[in-house]
Amino acid sequence: MSQSSPSQVPQIKSRLGAILRATSGNFLEQFDFFLFGFYAQDIAKAFFPAQNETAALLNAYGVFWLGALMRPVGAIVLGSYIDRIGRRQGLIVTLALMALGTVVIAFCPGYAAIGIAAPIIVLIGRLIQGFSAGVELGGVSVYLSEIATPGNRGFYTSFQSSSQQVAIFVAAIIGYVLREVMPGDTFLDAIGGIAKWRIPFFVGCIIIPVIFMLRRSLEETPAFLAMKKHPTPSEVFASAIENWRIVILGMMIAVLTTTTFYFITVYAPGFGKELHLSASGTLLVTLLVAVTNFIWNPVGGALSDRIGRKPVLLAIAGLSFVTAYPALSWLSHEPTLGKLLAVQMMFSFYFGVYSGTMLGCLVEIVPAHVRTTCFSIAFALAAGIFGTSTPFVATKLIAMTGQDKASPAYWLMFGAALGIVAALIVYRGGQTIEQRKTVAA
Repeated sequence: MSQSSPSQVPQIKSRLGAILRATSGNFLEQFDFFLFGFYAQDIAKAFFPAQNETAALLNAYGVFWLGALMRPVGAIVLGSYIDRIGRRQGLIVTLALMALGTVVIAFCPGYAAIGIAAPIIVLIGRLIQGFSAGVELGGVSVYLSEIATPGNRGFYTSFQSSSQQVAIFVAAIIGYVLREVMPGDTFLDAIGGIAKWRIPFFVGCIIIPVIFMLRRSLEETPAFLAMKKHPTPSEVFASAIENWRIVILGMMIAVLTTTTFYFITVYAPGFGKELHLSASGTLLVTLLVAVTNFIWNPVGGALSDRIGRKPVLLAIAGLSFVTAYPALSWLSHEPTLGKLLAVQMMFSFYFGVYSGTMLGCLVEIVPAHVRTTCFSIAFALAAGIFGTSTPFVATKLIAMTGQDKASPAYWLMFGAALGIVAALIVYRGGQTIEQRKTVAA
């Protein structure tokens, strides 16, 4: 394929419109994906009956994690597809897969109705969602980076994560309204014959056609159209293997983002229950966290555009490492909703600023011709192995430490330590690894 000159390559007509179309699909994917984590306690009772509530919850979180382990597979398969076919077409495919997984979970009968087939079907739905999510985040981030104006790549890519926060906000407010307005003590209670926990999933199903219409009108990026050659799947796989070191370092940088995010959003209802706080109050805190996450992400991206990625990554990771355990210890000693809000606001600041910076970092350190694949693999490994296991690990740590409610901090500190080490290696000498390769060549 010959290279097009800048004048021959169609330009994005409206960057704001392109951002909205790209992130609208990301919103739907994350809304559907995180509903499972938000309502894990009710889903556990519906699909994973066990001798005690903790065992059932661990089973549900285990399925949530297993679905996330499909992320690296999706990153490789769908990432190579996007790097070869195009950003637009690839993002439409990922949306279709996530929609399928959502429909499967929303309409699957409970264990009481079909027995062991119920958790198997739910697992299949989660595997489909995980496969899709493996490349959705990377695909949207790469798309936004390729339409960014000069000097604003961090700011543009930060809106990928910000759109997730809108999804979290909507999911949390639906849950809050359901708990406050509808009668019944649990989300297993039926409204018109429908268990309350299914209602948010049905909402996700209803908005699928709207998001499809938006994403179908997405324009291809000028950067992709201007490429001399689009790699074949075998070339993508070979390049990903060749760049395994930067993929691993990218994963290490992303771990703090994923563990903190899942802790303050997906695990929040479960953690609130561990602290014996009201479910509606905890959901309200999660709702407010989604708002501040939305704000801090572009702040982090813009700040890193001005002063550089390295100082922001190191500062936030360092703060997280030294404050995580003291903050959770303070919260777990005579917990209140006010304390929970204060601690979650602190972690929201860490997550938002770090995430807004990290996305720009990952886009810049991976090779351009396999940008979607390498970005997606790095983030998928971080999310699949570490991030989505956060609810499971946090629950397990509390049980293993004799009910030390502050023990989940160890997991967050681990993520912070990985981020510090990786950032120091990636930005050694003031240049990224990819920049040093270019200079050497």
